[in-house]
Amino acid sequence: MEKEFHEQYEYARNRIKQKKRLYYHFVFFMLASIFLITGAYFFNSGLNIHWCIWGITLWAFFFVLHFIKVFITDRFMNKNWERDQIERLVALQQKKIAKLQSKIEETDS
Repeated sequence: MEKEFHEQYEYARNRIKQKKRLYYHFVFFMLASIFLITGAYFFNSGLNIHWCIWGITLWAFFFVLHFIKVFITDRFMNKNWERDQIERLVALQQKKIAKLQSKIEETDS
């Protein structure tokens, strides 16, 4: 009982830590985007392309990947999912082994 509670607590603590990092990432992304746009506006070096848009777009892509990892991948593929997959594969292997043993016993008879 105590071990199960501890696992649940650790899982909740890790999820909160992941979400907190994502929120910090978002706030930092917004502030940096504003800074880049402001810098590009005031310190335009004569370039016709908006170099800050490329940086913001690339950063937005990484933020989306971070978001997917936190809210999709890690949410469903956690320790419980791993445990279920391991148990399923072990059961499948045991079933195959039992089938092979029965074949061996039939040929020996």
